[in-house]
Amino acid sequence: MQYEFLKHFPKRMKNVGLYAVLIQNSVQRTTWKQYGFLTADEQLNLIFAVMLYIMEQSLKEENCTMDDIGAYIDTLNMQYWHKNMNYEDCRQLGDFIVNVILSNDGRVMHFDGFNFEQDAYQIMNISYVANKIVYVEQEVKRTSYYLTDDGYNLLLGTLEIENNMKLTIHEMIFQMHLEKQSYDKAVDEIKNVFNLLRIQMQKIQEAMGKIRRNALNYSVRDYEEVLTENLETIGDTQQKFQNYREMVRSRARELEEENINIKRLSDKEDENLNHLRIIESYLNRAIDEHQKILNNHFDLKALYTKELEDLTQMSLIRRFPLRTKLYDKILEHPKALENLDYFLRPLFNQDAEKVYNLNKAFQYQKPVRKNEEEDTQEELDFDEEAWQAQQERKLKEKLKRYETSLGYLLERACVSGEISLEEIGKQTETLPAHKDKLIPNVEVFKEVMVELIKNREIDIESLKKERSEYIQDKPGEFQLNEMLLKLIEDEPRKEITLPDGSAVHRIETYRMPDGSAVTFNDVLNEEGDRKAIRCSNVLIRVL
Repeated sequence: MQYEFLKHFPKRMKNVGLYAVLIQNSVQRTTWKQYGFLTADEQLNLIFAVMLYIMEQSLKEENCTMDDIGAYIDTLNMQYWHKNMNYEDCRQLGDFIVNVILSNDGRVMHFDGFNFEQDAYQIMNISYVANKIVYVEQEVKRTSYYLTDDGYNLLLGTLEIENNMKLTIHEMIFQMHLEKQSYDKAVDEIKNVFNLLRIQMQKIQEAMGKIRRNALNYSVRDYEEVLTENLETIGDTQQKFQNYREMVRSRARELEEENINIKRLSDKEDENLNHLRIIESYLNRAIDEHQKILNNHFDLKALYTKELEDLTQMSLIRRFPLRTKLYDKILEHPKALENLDYFLRPLFNQDAEKVYNLNKAFQYQKPVRKNEEEDTQEELDFDEEAWQAQQERKLKEKLKRYETSLGYLLERACVSGEISLEEIGKQTETLPAHKDKLIPNVEVFKEVMVELIKNREIDIESLKKERSEYIQDKPGEFQLNEMLLKLIEDEPRKEITLPDGSAVHRIETYRMPDGSAVTFNDVLNEEGDRKAIRCSNVLIRVL
């Protein structure tokens, strides 16, 4: 692999996906408005508060039924949020959070992370909560919820380790991998150690910048925190790193001598040798960064001390009244007015007097002509109503392009029940008018396909139910759900029906497993230029 840091990329994206899927499930829901949670900040705070409650109940090995979650939300609301909700509303809100957002209505949740070693996307399933059947008071059957491994990883990742412990923990893990000769994992850990040292160095530099600008805006607590972290970082870290470097050099030397004198190294041994060299280079950089932190630590102390001393000396500055010390003196000696400009010039930042340069006098001077522009007056007649009408007309035209593209895709899929983007491309290759319907412009087509792929499986009945449960504003931009309901339910087209003549109830969109791509030539972009685009081949199925 050309870039070693991309080796474990899917693992990193799994952690990203835990947040991305959760936010995606929450942001698209308008049920929040019924309970007074209007902003994403309020919604995410409540989601994580509920997940923490489920985790605590799981750790205590106690049941966590929907009644318990509703009572928990009701208590938080009365003490902190003060929303207009009763217990039944809180219970319904808890059911919405657990079963809709965290469980996605029982549908499988996944996130695709690109695997650079296999040159393909790797599908990673995501699950936050699970449930089991319990019996309350030996008779009543209830559903109890608990966190899965993904749920625990998400919550544990939100509470950061204290800064003074991060370096120690990563150093311990690095030492453990060295002892086990897991050099590939040791490379990742020494990179983390170096990054922490670099972050500490940046903290010192930022602190020095704030002190230089105004020492009064830099609190003593912040100064103490930076100094404490510096001392913990530069304690015995340098000696440990030097010992690690000698160990790594010794092992690398053994492998090199074995390769020269005894036998040719195997692929695994050759990979270990490369990892050892990388570790040694990062250890050298870490030792250099450690020395920089040590030097800047003392510079920070000296700078802060100097700035505070300068501030204390400001109270000793002598002040004098202008009338008695300046005006009266001038009135006594009026000739002093000739030199008053030397006194006042620095106050007004006046330019220094020009001096005639004889050398320039004997050089050829090019004529400089400045084009003077005449002042022109332009009268603007701004009609707010006309402007508003123009904006609405542009919005309707833009939404019409989205509707045309999405409608054409559904029409093609309804002919046989399913169709791939590659087949549509072949059909429109000789029909420019159809191609313009499919791709009014590149940006519209791209957004439509991204929304379809992102939603994957769309249930029309669920969309109708969700729309009936809330009152929504008129959309100001393209919304896939609203556009689908308009095409299928509100203004049904005879072309958008299943082969047997029945209405469409479900739409599925998947990337083709072979990873093929489709090219569309001679399509418009928003600037009106013709270009060729290349996109992934997907399958659109209607049921």
